[in-house]
Amino acid sequence: MSQKAEKPTLSGQRIKTRKRDEKEKYDPIGFRDQLLLGLQENDIEQISKFLDQAGGKLDYRRYGETLFDILIAGGILAPGGSLVQDADANKPVSTKICLFHQNEDTDSIRSFAQVFVKLMRRYKYLEKMFEEEMKKILVFLKGFEDAQRHRLAKATAFWLASSTLPPTCLINLLQEHLVKDGIALEFLLEVVCTWKQEKDITSLKNALKKAGIDNRLMEFFPPNKRSTDYFKSVFEEKGLLEIVAFHNLQAHTETKKLMQKELDRMIKDEEAPKQLTTYIKDTMGKCNLEDKDVVTILWNAVMGSVEWNKKEELVAEQAFKHLKHYAPMFADFTGNNAKAELALLIKIQEYCYDNMSFMKTFHKIVLLLYKTDVLSENVILHWYREAHSPKGKSVFLEQTKRLVEWLQNAEEESEDEEDDDE
Repeated sequence: MSQKAEKPTLSGQRIKTRKRDEKEKYDPIGFRDQLLLGLQENDIEQISKFLDQAGGKLDYRRYGETLFDILIAGGILAPGGSLVQDADANKPVSTKICLFHQNEDTDSIRSFAQVFVKLMRRYKYLEKMFEEEMKKILVFLKGFEDAQRHRLAKATAFWLASSTLPPTCLINLLQEHLVKDGIALEFLLEVVCTWKQEKDITSLKNALKKAGIDNRLMEFFPPNKRSTDYFKSVFEEKGLLEIVAFHNLQAHTETKKLMQKELDRMIKDEEAPKQLTTYIKDTMGKCNLEDKDVVTILWNAVMGSVEWNKKEELVAEQAFKHLKHYAPMFADFTGNNAKAELALLIKIQEYCYDNMSFMKTFHKIVLLLYKTDVLSENVILHWYREAHSPKGKSVFLEQTKRLVEWLQNAEEESEDEEDDDE
C-alpha cells in the first residue's frame, strides 16, 4: 500500500509589530490644522503662552519647518513663496496671526519677533531649524509682497542683533534672481538700517565680517549698478555713511592683498624693477593707494622672496646685496614723502624684531637706505626721537645711536655753514 508524501510546511514564529514600532505618517497638514486652532488671538502674551504649552502636545521636533512657516507667513510655504492650498475649499489653510500680518511699525514687528526668541529659549532644538528655515525663506523673497518683505527684513534685523540668527544667513540673499531685481539690496538695506537703530554700528560691522560679506557688499547690487559712486549714493541716502567708509576700507585692504600677492609672484619670477614700478604705479592710479601703503607691501615682497641664512654674520651681507638691488625702486616711492619714509622705517624695525636673525642688522640696513636716498636724515631723526614702534625699542635705539649722533652733527655743521654764508 502506497503512502502519499507529506507536503512541506513552513514553520517559525510569527512576529507581531508593536504599535510603538510603527512609523507615524508624516503629516504637516495635520500639524498645521492643529496649530491654527490655537492661533486665534493677536495678543503677544497669549501667542507665546499657547506655543509654549503646545510644544508638549504637538511634535515641534518633527514639524519645526512647518511651525516657522506658519508663524512667518501664516501657512505652509510651497516652493517660490506661495501658501499651500487644501482640496477642501471650506477648510482654513492660513492665519493672520503671523509676522506678515502684523502692523508695519517697528514696535509691533519687534514684539512679534520676540515670540520666536521666547519659543527657542524654551525649545532649544528649534534654533538650528529656525536657521535652516530662514535660509529657505530668504530664497523665496521674490514670491512675497513688498510689505511682507519689509516686515521680514525688520524682524531679521532684530533676530540678528539679539544673536537669535547667525549673520551668515544673509549670504542666502545672493541669489541671481534676487540680486538682478534689486530685492537682495532692498532687503539688506532694511536689515542694516533697523540693526543700526536697534543696536549700534560697531556690532553691525563685526557681524558683516563674521558673515564673510564685509568685502562682498557690492555683490548685492544689480550687475549694471555696481559702481563706487552708486554704492556711495545708495548708502548715504539711507544715512549709512559708516558703511560707505567701512566698505572703502575693506576694498582698500583687499586691493593691498591683491597687490601683495602679485608683487610676490613678480619678484619670485625675477621680473625687472622697472616692470615692478610700472605695475605698482598703475595699480596706485586705479585704486587710490598711497606711497606709504606701497612701500610696506614692497618691503614684504622683497624680503619674502629670499631664503635667508640663519647665521647673523652671513645674513647681513646677504641682505645688503639684495636690498641694494631694489633700493632705487624704494626711492621711487619714498622720495620727498616723509610719511612713506616713516612707514617704511617702522616696517623695517618691526621686521627685524620679528625675525631674530636680523636683530643686529637693523642699523646697517637703515644706513644703507640712507646712503641710497631711500630714507632722509630728518625722518631718521624723527623716528629716533618720537615715532618709533615699541617693538624692540631699546635695542634698536641703542643700535642707531651713533648714526643719529652723526646725522645731528652733520645737521648742525650744515646750519653753521648757512649762517657763515649769510
